[in-house]
Amino acid sequence: MIWNNHIYFVRNMYGYFFMRKCRRFYKILQRIDRNKAARGVGIAMLTLCLLAAAFPRNCNGQILTHQNLVQKETRQIETKQIETKQKGVAQEGQTQKVELPESELYSKACALIDGESGRLLYGKNELDGMANASTTKIMTCILALESGMCDEAVTVTANAAAQPKVHLGMRENEQFYLKDLLYGLMLESYNDCAVAIAEHVSGSVEEFVKLMNEKAEKLGCEDTHFVTPNGLDGEDEEGEHHTTAYDLCLIMRYCAWESDASEEFLALTQTKNYSFCDLEGQSFSVYNHNSFLDMMDTAITGKTGFTSKAGYCYVAAVEDGQRKYCIALLACGWPDNKNYKWEDAKKLFAYGCDYYHLYQAEESALDLLPIEVGSGVKTGTLEEWGKRSSLKLYVDNGPEDMLFLKADWDDAMIQKEFVNHVALPVEEGDVLGKIYYRIGGEILYSYDICAAEEIKEWNFPAFLRALWQEFTLASQSEM
Repeated sequence: MIWNNHIYFVRNMYGYFFMRKCRRFYKILQRIDRNKAARGVGIAMLTLCLLAAAFPRNCNGQILTHQNLVQKETRQIETKQIETKQKGVAQEGQTQKVELPESELYSKACALIDGESGRLLYGKNELDGMANASTTKIMTCILALESGMCDEAVTVTANAAAQPKVHLGMRENEQFYLKDLLYGLMLESYNDCAVAIAEHVSGSVEEFVKLMNEKAEKLGCEDTHFVTPNGLDGEDEEGEHHTTAYDLCLIMRYCAWESDASEEFLALTQTKNYSFCDLEGQSFSVYNHNSFLDMMDTAITGKTGFTSKAGYCYVAAVEDGQRKYCIALLACGWPDNKNYKWEDAKKLFAYGCDYYHLYQAEESALDLLPIEVGSGVKTGTLEEWGKRSSLKLYVDNGPEDMLFLKADWDDAMIQKEFVNHVALPVEEGDVLGKIYYRIGGEILYSYDICAAEEIKEWNFPAFLRALWQEFTLASQSEM
């Protein structure tokens, strides 16, 4: 009875893998005498034959345990608009891009970005490295806030006291609370406050500047080099103090929304006037010179700047409902053209608000279908032999709400790219590819595509275990 059951099992194995190669051995096995030794030899020979058929080898003699994949797939994202367009501005279904002529802007370089994603919405020489004057101080301010030293007393050094106008007029060895100096820094743009803050936070201006440049690099700034904490023109062995309009927007985006100290930054820069005393009791008052806060109800922060080299500069952030915008203006006129920066700021923000609206990708944009992997095993049974394994995927650290600004003429696309081969074994969490979300051809978000489960490879020991399990179950069923 058991022998007949073994014959029945061998017949069933035709459905598991390449049995044509083994047909001759199967016919021999059917004619084998019931002698136990001969039967064992026959089964062993058949098993070896089946193993040879089931484990194809490449030219190097290595077992092939991977399956080619479709490497790239691109399709359109389904989106829904979060906010309604303003009436009488952008026409519904505006597929032709509306340009803002560069000639209408005074700035030699400027940029408008999406505060949510960092995407460039408009640029004029936005990647040109230029002096940026006191707009530098937004970086000095955010680093000081993040240091957690706001309640500490700052002792003024000779270097800080010697800074040129505009300045608070602090004296060497005079003491102030760091928080008070931040108001002098951002509301009046005092150069001596910037140096005193930098020296207290990092021990020296040189060390603080290193911190500034490290932060800029982390934020994705590609052509920014700080030499001074106050934005005064300077130069070191690595070059002149400069940034680009686009990089400056990225820094403002971080200050306004992304830093753990953003709430403090906004509260500080929105303050109209502020009074404080040094530790000896001498009083000081400072006033906010960012007039743009009164020109646009949606403006939430900003910083002006001027040197004879940089000209008038300005960086600002706006929140219009759920929409977020940042602008940066460099070399926007010289005396007597102090108001040019306000005109350019209004035009850039109007362009962004009129034509770019908030969209959200549908939840299905993050869905990933399983992929098939050859020669894989999950349960270790012969049912899986010769079949492809379905591997579930997930997007690592995908956003809960994928929000972005988009004009009607922009396409929203999703692109998936997989590695050339998926090599077994696959562990849960293994990175198998990338998923990209593109708006207007530009990558806004990118995330890893990972394996959601484990798949092992078929090998000789795994096959023998499955074979033994099948024989054991078959034998028990006949008893």
